[in-house]
Amino acid sequence: MPPSSDLVTMRATDLARAIRDRAVSAREVMQAHLDQIARHNPVVNAIVSLREPDLLLAEAEAADRDLAANGPRGPLHGLPHAVKDLSATAGIRTTQGSPLFRDTVPATDALHVARLREAGAILIGKTNVPEFGLGSHSTNPVFGVTRNAYDPAKAGGGSSGGAAVALALRMVPLADGSDHGGSLRNPAAWNNVLGLRPAAGRVPGHTDEVFLPQLGVVGPMARCTADLGLLLSVQAGYDPRTPNAIRQDPAGFAAPPPRELKGLRIGWIGDFGGHLPFEPGVLDLCEAGLQAFATHGAAVEPVLPAFDPEAIWRAWIILRQWITGASLSVHWRDPAKRALMKPDAVWEVEQGQRLSAFDVHAASVTRTAWYQCVRGLFERFDVLALPAAQVFPFEAGETWPRRINGRAMDTYHRWMEVVVPGTMSGCPVISLPVGLNPAGLPMGLQLIAPNHQEADLLAIAAAYEAATGFDRTLPPALRG
Repeated sequence: MPPSSDLVTMRATDLARAIRDRAVSAREVMQAHLDQIARHNPVVNAIVSLREPDLLLAEAEAADRDLAANGPRGPLHGLPHAVKDLSATAGIRTTQGSPLFRDTVPATDALHVARLREAGAILIGKTNVPEFGLGSHSTNPVFGVTRNAYDPAKAGGGSSGGAAVALALRMVPLADGSDHGGSLRNPAAWNNVLGLRPAAGRVPGHTDEVFLPQLGVVGPMARCTADLGLLLSVQAGYDPRTPNAIRQDPAGFAAPPPRELKGLRIGWIGDFGGHLPFEPGVLDLCEAGLQAFATHGAAVEPVLPAFDPEAIWRAWIILRQWITGASLSVHWRDPAKRALMKPDAVWEVEQGQRLSAFDVHAASVTRTAWYQCVRGLFERFDVLALPAAQVFPFEAGETWPRRINGRAMDTYHRWMEVVVPGTMSGCPVISLPVGLNPAGLPMGLQLIAPNHQEADLLAIAAAYEAATGFDRTLPPALRG
């Protein structure tokens, strides 16, 4: 059996294979990860609602018996997994980071969570989020703040912040997340891991309403491309309860082969013609990442889309207020519950109440025009590139940055505007690690691909990983 430290550092694909081959037991894997959680989670607070270790070890032993008797249940057989705390988990507390749901234990799983269980994963608990997933800083009044894997004095990102930090510190082999305003991309960038926002319908998100357009999607996070593809292959796939679900067989995502980078055409949007402010050093690191592509034969060309970026932002604001405000309004209507909601949640509802159906339609028309603009750019480029965040991880005690490089931020999420063009395009977007700044804080690069081309993003990421070795960079707590 490999040492416990080796079990937590193994790739998820290798670890799952070792369990299937019975080279290591699921119980040993569970114990190794529980030890890692005990070692690091008290510092960073990434995993919450952790189940009792004795119960988890018993479930791992049952997985070993099941494997011996019946073979693997699925590709994640015996792997410990913590689910983002916005997603319903049967029998495990799901708080959404809100005092309103502090003691809520769902009776059923979210659709993608059910797929994790069916694939053989053992759910150990949840990963921390901002309250209701609002904002890119995972802090809430139920569990407190999640701290960065590379510097615990800094924020871990969000809303999939607990997922990214737990993944980076090897407390879990894989991590699921969701993304509306960069919630897979920002924490991935800030913790030197991969985050993939799939196209709408790639991972069915069964909700109470399935016909109106949505901006949020569920997707995978991982430390390497093979693991990212493995989790996407489990999450994705058709489901008749979701009318826009994609019917393509997701099995092909599981082992993404690297593509030849020579000839790859990358359109570098950068700061969108000066519209987006950046903390010094962000653009430099992203351009260094692009140089790694160029060194291997890719053509990187600056491009300024013929579209007003402020119009994209304003349309997103309206659609977000419509979607988010509507979902939270049932709580807002009760004054006692409203008093327990964070100001940003109250703001979303109250702004949403001012909207008309015509406002929403006009915003959707703008979104459509932006999609058509992006589609036209893909006639010249294979992917479009933007930084994955506008600032490096900030102090964990802050709520959100009020200024970037001297420019004031007018909302709680304006500082993450750089992710909005990807969200509004509806296209798949990946965040790739591009290295650390002189303070040792990570940053990431977004690549946007044509609609439904997640496989292309995985192939590009696999080649970039081979060229740069970003997966070998460790947080300081794991070095030595």
